[in-house]
Amino acid sequence: MKKAILLLSATLLTGCSAAPETPDCNCDNTPLPVTSQPVSDANKKAISALFAYIAKEAKKQWGDDEYVESSKHRYVKYLDGYQTRAHIDFEAGKIYVSTVAQRQPMEKLQKAIVQTVLMPADPKHVEQFTDKEIELTGKPFFLGQIVDQEGKSIEWEWRANRFADYLIDNKLQSKSIKRGKAYYVQIDMVKDHLEQREYQYAHYVRDASKRYDIPEDLIYAVIKTESSFNPYAVSHAGAYGLMQVIPKTAGADVFNLVKKKPGMPTKEYLFDPANNIDTGTAYLHILKTRYLRDVKNASSKHFSMISAYNGGTGGVLATFHSDRKQAMVELNRKSPRQVYDALTTRHPKDEARRYLQKVLYFQKDFNEGKI
Repeated sequence: MKKAILLLSATLLTGCSAAPETPDCNCDNTPLPVTSQPVSDANKKAISALFAYIAKEAKKQWGDDEYVESSKHRYVKYLDGYQTRAHIDFEAGKIYVSTVAQRQPMEKLQKAIVQTVLMPADPKHVEQFTDKEIELTGKPFFLGQIVDQEGKSIEWEWRANRFADYLIDNKLQSKSIKRGKAYYVQIDMVKDHLEQREYQYAHYVRDASKRYDIPEDLIYAVIKTESSFNPYAVSHAGAYGLMQVIPKTAGADVFNLVKKKPGMPTKEYLFDPANNIDTGTAYLHILKTRYLRDVKNASSKHFSMISAYNGGTGGVLATFHSDRKQAMVELNRKSPRQVYDALTTRHPKDEARRYLQKVLYFQKDFNEGKI
């Protein structure tokens, strides 16, 4: 079974090289068919199979009720034959490290704490679809986001070991579960953990904003909405990284229309923060200058491209009319306020209705210095 899962992972990784590229955008304005950017069935099935495998193995140890899986705003890494796990809630700013191991549970918990607080900033060193140990290399992702019992940042293994010992001696908790007993510790991130993650990517956002003529506040708002600045983010739809890019739709569009090369980005490519921000921002540029270029009012176009990033251009147009050409006419007849009201109340997808509201709220937060 493990061989099958590894082959499935390899299938998801196929495509072009993962080497970072930062070419100038050379989009032209050739009209293209307006698509709704549907999720590839093959990609969706492949990622669902990986989630299913993790669930099957983890539930053997934890049971159905205690199983937790990764999502856009939550990272879960299983270790030690799926008996131990790190659960990182990026929205709440909390980390839970737990074990149900019956043999040497404290040793396994201590080791997992060290691996979690020193988890590398580069997601390619963290394999979340197996129970493989985290490779401790390079700058820790949580540097500045977690402090130890002395209020010091944790960069080195000796300090991480000492912090782990402190947590087990002073903060250890336990609970009975159907399959035995779980031991765990909770680690609170610093209050400004979101800003700390934002700082890590500021130069990538700035560069992408200039390259594709997309406002920085919009890029930040999309990242916060999509992943809470979680570079390890993955969804059941097969979207990856900070801006939750789907390789076969938005990713392929960017490669073909902006990068001027065939194929689509790999999972590894999109887990690289620089590549992900570049690709997500380039896709916003495509929405703005191609698929929605006929939207006349700037504010209406802004609302439409945000909505389309989540629910596709087809969803935006379907909000106004079943015929796409007539939909554009109807959209342009409306005031920006009417366009906003329509997209937040009549869009075919509930998620897309809420998405526009969230992104605009976070844009406001950014401009007020809150993110």
